[in-house]
Amino acid sequence: MQDPWLLACALHSLLLAAFHACFWRLFDWPRSLAATSLANRAIVQIANLRLIWFFLGVTAACLAFPEEIRGSVPGRAFLGFMVVFWLGRTIEQWLFLRVRHAGVQALTLVFVLGCVLFGVPLLQSLQAVGFG
Repeated sequence: MQDPWLLACALHSLLLAAFHACFWRLFDWPRSLAATSLANRAIVQIANLRLIWFFLGVTAACLAFPEEIRGSVPGRAFLGFMVVFWLGRTIEQWLFLRVRHAGVQALTLVFVLGCVLFGVPLLQSLQAVGFG
């Protein structure tokens, strides 16, 4: 049986991969990036592609290896990494994108949700082995 928390983590990651795949249209790339250098254009688009693959990998891991993620030290490290990833992304949102816009605020909630989604199975897993 699939783990409901890891299913939610997989869905969260899959939706973020899909969202990032829409960046070319949403932000009118590469036209809107034309004002910057070739290197900056390349870096932005390459980093976005790598994020898409990262989120797809997280999705696959959550679906394919729920027992390993919940029941092993590397699995708990993966969950902890994801909590720190989303916490860091939330902080970066506040540092670099101080915009009062409903879309930006909604994205911040999506990042906080990532902390919660990956944090709950981490805490449950730690409790199961006697921590906390």
